[in-house]
Amino acid sequence: MAKNKSKIDLKNEFCSNENCNDYSKRDTANIVKYGHDKNGKQRFKCKTCGGVFVETKNTIFYNRKLSQDQIILICKLLVEKNGIRAIERITGIHRDTISDVVKDIARHAREVTDFLIKDIELTEVQVDEMWSFIKKNKKTLTKEMITQINMAITGST
Repeated sequence: MAKNKSKIDLKNEFCSNENCNDYSKRDTANIVKYGHDKNGKQRFKCKTCGGVFVETKNTIFYNRKLSQDQIILICKLLVEKNGIRAIERITGIHRDTISDVVKDIARHAREVTDFLIKDIELTEVQVDEMWSFIKKNKKTLTKEMITQINMAITGST
């Protein structure tokens, strides 16, 4: 998930370029800090392939106009079993945007589960209820998303 600047640990970062020899390998000393983007997000550079990416790459926060707080609020409202339209009324965020966030949450189910439990301090029961609600009410989930959710619910994080 997105990190506070002071908590960035280069050992946890990895190259997200599928063509790189060090793709998806952590703690290989090939990632270096590379300044910040226009939104203040930390950028990194892979010394192996030269690829540059931001700290939110491969997270639900990547390439979003919504703030991290807004996405967390959507998660919390889902935990409370609010529907997409109810969340739209509460937050003022368009329902299509909320649906896109829900799809991204499903794609990153394991990471989201860990984040909600460790950083947001939700209980496992609350997070399981959220996943059950999403599976039941979101008809456009792919098989991959459902598999990710099932793995998160069963504790395969």
